[in-house]
Amino acid sequence: MNDGSSSTHNSAAYDSNVGIQAETVHNSNVYFVHPDASPQEKYKVGVRFLEDGIPSRARDMISDAIAHGYDSAEVRFHWVLAMLSARAYHDLSTEELQRLHHAAGLVRTYAEGEWKDALRVVLELLAILSTADGETGRVLERVRALSPRRRDAILRHLDHVLSGGLKDSLWVENRERAETTRFGNDRVRRVWAYFEPDPIGPRALPPRPSTAATARAALPSRVGLFVVVTGFLWILALLSDPAVAVVGLLVALGAGLTAAHFGPRWYQEHQRKDERRELHIPDQGAPASAGEGFTNRVRHSFDHYFSIRVPHGFAPHAWLEHTAHIRNSLVAEITLLYRESRISVDRVNWLIRHHAEDARDRHNRGILFDHRRSDRTPAVAKALCAVALIILGLTALVLLGTVASGVGASQLLLIVLAVAGAVWSGRAAAILWLEAQGEDHRLAEETQGYQERFTARQVAYQNWKSFLDATRPSELEMETWLTSDKTLFVDGALRHYQLTWRDLTTHTILITPARPYKRGRVRGGPWRYSRYSFRLFLVTQDGVREISTEFDFTDAKRGFEHRSNYRFDALSSVQVTERTHAGYDLELVLTNGPARNIRVKDADTHQLAPEENAQEIAEINLNSAGFIHTFRLLEGIAADGKGWIERNNPNKLASFRAVD
Repeated sequence: MNDGSSSTHNSAAYDSNVGIQAETVHNSNVYFVHPDASPQEKYKVGVRFLEDGIPSRARDMISDAIAHGYDSAEVRFHWVLAMLSARAYHDLSTEELQRLHHAAGLVRTYAEGEWKDALRVVLELLAILSTADGETGRVLERVRALSPRRRDAILRHLDHVLSGGLKDSLWVENRERAETTRFGNDRVRRVWAYFEPDPIGPRALPPRPSTAATARAALPSRVGLFVVVTGFLWILALLSDPAVAVVGLLVALGAGLTAAHFGPRWYQEHQRKDERRELHIPDQGAPASAGEGFTNRVRHSFDHYFSIRVPHGFAPHAWLEHTAHIRNSLVAEITLLYRESRISVDRVNWLIRHHAEDARDRHNRGILFDHRRSDRTPAVAKALCAVALIILGLTALVLLGTVASGVGASQLLLIVLAVAGAVWSGRAAAILWLEAQGEDHRLAEETQGYQERFTARQVAYQNWKSFLDATRPSELEMETWLTSDKTLFVDGALRHYQLTWRDLTTHTILITPARPYKRGRVRGGPWRYSRYSFRLFLVTQDGVREISTEFDFTDAKRGFEHRSNYRFDALSSVQVTERTHAGYDLELVLTNGPARNIRVKDADTHQLAPEENAQEIAEINLNSAGFIHTFRLLEGIAADGKGWIERNNPNKLASFRAVD
């Protein structure tokens, strides 16, 4: 579920990351191609690139498949779409036009079927670009006769190629398709999951190694010395006063067994309290002071989730105070487990959320502090142990008095040494025995606790990961929604200016991130953003109309629109600035106003996978933003003004003959 939480990573380098609320690269192999992949496999990945809005990579993959002998009407159809997608006809090089002509000559060699029909329609659309509107009717009928999937693919990828009356005839269908798909597949309730980072796997602190073996190894020598010395002292007491010695022995044995029965648990309670103090985890009271960095973010995340996972009857602040020691303990544990280079707290939020829900549920069942109650030694046990130790001490004093009364002054030194040996060895033996008992108990308890915690965390991890996988939109869905937004934005601009496609010479749309935003991508794919800035340039014979607005991608809500108009000679220069640590900036210089800087792409920071090429990823992102087409258009206008428009007028394009 989307709980509305977020964490900010603002490690700015050249202002590169300020405003980036979160970023993640999903560990997906959707675009992975094995070096030994077959041409068919490369073709399939190429089609996926094309469908997901990455035509530059689609061209490379499908061309490679064709070069290795994998060719058909279906393959050529997708290759032609990849050649034309996100490009205007005048963007094509001479070599690319020659390759398209060659493909047109191959159409007759392919088997009849829907793929050949679709390929023929695409080539015929190219052939009628420079013809009169009246000659387009037959081709439009063939376009509409195609299956919806083929027709939609053609209209989408030939968006910049089609123009004039031809595009006017198809625009209503294009707009209706965008309206239908814009919120399809439960967009509003699912988009957030795309920007949610992949959760890191469950971990739990393992039991600490036991020191019981070391304690037991040293125990026999202490016990042996204690038995010898106390035996010697008891024999002396027996010789001095047999009745007192026998009664004292029985009382001492009874008191000792009682203390041995109740003492270990009391001792273990004190040991646990000492361990808490050593770890700076207060048993009760105020939380430990917050540190910096990862620990601080973990602490804030715990505070956030505990304040929204509150049991009935508690105010958030009261619940935070009530669970302070639980949160401090968990903060220390999770910080220790996950404090690694490049691990974001976003990736462990699932675990923090799990513990917040677990604490709430345990409180509702009345077992939130059961572990503390189980740690406490009952008052009766403490009293019996204390009484037994007092009786044991008094009995020892009585026996020592009996010994002292029956020996001479010359033997007192020996008695004192024996008593000192008995005290030292007895105390050492008791501590070693208690340590061995306590370690055995602690190890068994911690092992059970570790297994229970790890199992519970595994279940929580699998539940969250399965939910994310089921909710997270695919690349195709994200691209379809974005394409629909762009289409309806363009349609709104045309309506506002009361323009038709016949009135336009060309157009371009630049898609850039709008801060603050979250961003995510799959390996090998473009960044996708939670907030976009759309900037549309409509070029007519009279000049350029520029419309820009910001989009919230989750619900497609727009901000205020900004519009400006300028003549061709008003655009004096267009420059691109590339900074390794900041990204790409586009600068528009107008003769009648200040220069405008447009951030096209932020830096990739450390978000490149080992097998990814930085330059290739940068090109994918620039193409996805529409930057290449936009830059060529604006650069041409800035350099040649209206002369560039005249040379690239759709009605004056060189004819393309669709051979069949």
